[in-house]
Amino acid sequence: MSIFDLSGRTAVITGGNGGIGLGMAEGLAAAGATVVLAGRNAAKGAAAAKQIADAGGKAAFAEVDVTSEASCRALIDNAAAKHGRLDILVNNAGTNIRKVPDILTLEEWHAVMDTNLTSAFVCTHAAYPHMKKAGGGKIINIGSMMSIFAASFSPAYAASKGGIVQFSRACATAWAKDNIQVNSVLPGWIDTDLTKGARREVQGLHERVLARTPAGRWGNPQDFAGIAVFLSSAASDFVTGTAIPVDGGFSVQG
Repeated sequence: MSIFDLSGRTAVITGGNGGIGLGMAEGLAAAGATVVLAGRNAAKGAAAAKQIADAGGKAAFAEVDVTSEASCRALIDNAAAKHGRLDILVNNAGTNIRKVPDILTLEEWHAVMDTNLTSAFVCTHAAYPHMKKAGGGKIINIGSMMSIFAASFSPAYAASKGGIVQFSRACATAWAKDNIQVNSVLPGWIDTDLTKGARREVQGLHERVLARTPAGRWGNPQDFAGIAVFLSSAASDFVTGTAIPVDGGFSVQG
């Protein structure tokens, strides 16, 4: 279906060398986009790019420190220069420090906010002129089910992910005139390296997630391939400012 065709498009995915980011990158590459997988771990990034290339896609790895403004801006500008355009940005890089609010330090607060929220602002800010010049673009910001509700052990994470949704809405309203659509995706409990840590640290979490999720399972990164293609393609040209849960029904279960 041509409405989902991403041939000739260039996408940058922060945290694209694993987990949800890689699942989205695989979907975008399968739809024809050239994907730039941005992350800190070069070996992991090279392996992820090879995995996509072996499946017939076009992928490259770019090293980035998302807590550095200069590094984020270089990532975006270099990708646009190398590939001649920037059509899609997925702000996926994220981290968490699981502590209740009274023992979370200011340094830890900033570490989470800088990675999850400030990096999305900087990368988006850098991407805007490239997308405006090209006549449009697609930005996907990765929130969380904790954009909707919180957990006692994730105050900074929940605040950052709530901020992602409101930041996306602000950009969506500001840039609709430029044909730039900005949306959020809210993952539920997904089987990634980040949530493996949660299962080790939070007793009974695995069982509680299964009990509450109508789909009866944890999600996996491949569950995000389709939503990535939809929000990056002409199929979503009249969709902006939304926050779409991808959680197997977890957030709507009574």
